Amino acid sequence: MKTRILTGITTTGTPHLGNYAGAIMPAIEASQGVAAESFFFLADYHALIKCDDASRIEQSRMEVAATWLAAGLDPERVTFYRQSDIPEITELTWLLTCVSAKGFLNRSHAYKAAVDKNTGAGQDADAGISMGLFSYPVLMAADILLFNAHKVPVGRDQIQHVEMAKDIGQRFNNAYGNGVPVFVLPEAVVDERVATLPGLDGRKMSKSYDNTIPLFTSSRLLKEAIGQIVTDSLLPGEPKDPDSSALYSLYQAFSTPAQALAYRADLLQGLGWGEAKKRLYELLNSQIEPMREHYSRLLANPSDLEDILQHGAHKARSVARPLMAQLRDAVGLRSFNAFVPKAQEAVRKVASEPEFVSYREDGAFYFKLVGDKGSALLVSTPFATGKEMGAALARVKAGQQIVLQQESNCPVVYCAGELVAQGEPFLDEAQAQQVMDTLGKSLGGKQTLLESDNGCGL
Repeated sequence: MKTRILTGITTTGTPHLGNYAGAIMPAIEASQGVAAESFFFLADYHALIKCDDASRIEQSRMEVAATWLAAGLDPERVTFYRQSDIPEITELTWLLTCVSAKGFLNRSHAYKAAVDKNTGAGQDADAGISMGLFSYPVLMAADILLFNAHKVPVGRDQIQHVEMAKDIGQRFNNAYGNGVPVFVLPEAVVDERVATLPGLDGRKMSKSYDNTIPLFTSSRLLKEAIGQIVTDSLLPGEPKDPDSSALYSLYQAFSTPAQALAYRADLLQGLGWGEAKKRLYELLNSQIEPMREHYSRLLANPSDLEDILQHGAHKARSVARPLMAQLRDAVGLRSFNAFVPKAQEAVRKVASEPEFVSYREDGAFYFKLVGDKGSALLVSTPFATGKEMGAALARVKAGQQIVLQQESNCPVVYCAGELVAQGEPFLDEAQAQQVMDTLGKSLGGKQTLLESDNGCGL
């Protein structure tokens, strides 16, 4: 089974070197591995927590999207989407909110920092703190858990939020998993070279400190920005301490190990700060220059960006919908058509044979294959009319031109070459084999069973 990698960037400003080195560059590199299945998103719901300037958020969404693509992200290879285009994220946020204790959320670093700031100023502890800020960890947990991500590349300051997502996922598994984990528990991945990239003043590069270096600024402005980086008063010829130098930290994040080692040695031997800044500028500009034109072209054609993101949203929702159907079942938010009276429940528990049920939701018609304990093994694509749904269900039951196979770590069913149903993502290879065996038997053995690319399917 492929390792799922997920990361996002909040759309509250212009992407800077810290975003690129700390999130974008390592994430793109990880996505190029054959064993990776990557999900990258624009965290525009998170942006609403920090910014109430609609025009700024609108511009930032375009700039962040263009940055990912200009930096080499392949939207055909990965799933690239806007958070706000996936309604399942906000639905899952509410389900997770209902298993998240207030005392647990009180421990969030972001909330505690806001409380400390208020009390330090002699104000009420919760003055100006919105529920968005307080519930930030739950929304982030939904981002991660909806796609059952295994690894989440983050800066060191975000490790706690990934750990909280893991805790929330475990709470949900314990409450509703019936012994079978619903969510994969994620792991934070931090590139120690760029865990906290310094800005102009030596503190972490952040829009909050207004100490960032924009990624796609002009060559001239990039050079000027690097010239503003704070250094000590040591003169050329006097040894410099690389470990306390923002210049060295930045150089190390963008260079090869050999280049970083040479730069470090020169600082120890007394390299002047002016020459050190010049070398940093030359290194950065050589990497950024090829991307600038692509970035500008994307910003000039926002409709192209929209098409790419809508394509990504379609891919993301094809994963999110089946899992949300399973989660609704798990918490009892099922269609009444799937309800089994208690008098029949004992018989069903003894037989425990999967069965097809049909239902209507949001104006569309669906069918699903319900397994033991009400879990949804398959959920159909939406149909405009009940007649169309009934006809498709009849063909599936009869095994007419049916193909069952494993795609993108999920079971899928095709009828006459068209996708008609899909199941939730597998947690591991053992579960994949078990579910595919069950589906094969449920479809009567009349269908054609194909192996998946990784050999995990039937």
